[in-house]
Amino acid sequence: MLRSSFNQWRRRLLRATGFRTVFGERAADGRLLPNSRIAPSTCIEGEEGLSLADHVFIGQFNFIEATGGVQIDEGVQITNFVSITTHSSHRSIRLLGRQYVNHSGERPGFIKAPVHIGAYSFIGPHSLIEAGAVIGKGVVICAYAQVRGEVPDFAIMAGQPARQVGDVRVADAKLLAAHPELAPHYQAWAGELPV
Repeated sequence: MLRSSFNQWRRRLLRATGFRTVFGERAADGRLLPNSRIAPSTCIEGEEGLSLADHVFIGQFNFIEATGGVQIDEGVQITNFVSITTHSSHRSIRLLGRQYVNHSGERPGFIKAPVHIGAYSFIGPHSLIEAGAVIGKGVVICAYAQVRGEVPDFAIMAGQPARQVGDVRVADAKLLAAHPELAPHYQAWAGELPV
């Protein structure tokens, strides 16, 4: 209920200010997340299923369907035009045809599973995160990727369906060598330093 009221406020702000993203979201339990931002043009269905940490950025024109549960950990960046879904009915509708709406009980072929996006991961524009995806920490999902299943920590994923094409720790190690003063910040969330 509280999150719904907050989203109504955010939509009013959108009309008043355009597409400006402002700091300060609220978690489903009402906690203030002062460093998180969700663009007002992002559509969230099933908001009660969204578990959001702080330091999260969700950009413009995204679709997050959270009825099956979506957990977004600290520091995640979701760019623009991303879709996150926790269910898929296309197989079930084909199998049941016109009886889909009247069918009682479990629908054959219907998929419903939660999504988890690990800390400090980056989701590139026009990506699709499918039901049941578990994305590790520090992951980069490239633009237009279609992610399903498990993604290991620090992976760089690209393609449809997405496949691992690299490891972010390669570039991270070079940056940390150039800026060693940042090592404690990196280690605080990653648990280790890249080799």
